[in-house]
Amino acid sequence: MNIVQFIVSMLLFFVLFFGIGFLLNMILRSSWIMAFVYPLVVLLIVDNFKFSRYFTETGQAFSEVFGQLTRLQVVDIAILSSGFAGTIVAGLVIKWLRKNGYQMF
Repeated sequence: MNIVQFIVSMLLFFVLFFGIGFLLNMILRSSWIMAFVYPLVVLLIVDNFKFSRYFTETGQAFSEVFGQLTRLQVVDIAILSSGFAGTIVAGLVIKWLRKNGYQMF
């Protein structure tokens, strides 16, 4: 992976999950909803099988996806971590806005 692609990917994941986390936190009046949902999103990004397999072959599906998680490269982990950082920053921003008196947040 090119270094420019790596930096842009990290920035895009951060901004994407910051936006999604901010909107979900604002709509659901919660501060950390996306931080708890993000690990499930990572599982769906990493796996390469149908979502229904988590319900039909639960043990085998989770063991396979955790095996795929252990085989991720450092750049993939860094990109996914930047998405998680975006969800954490969204929660902090929502808390800060509520503390400063913004009622809609």
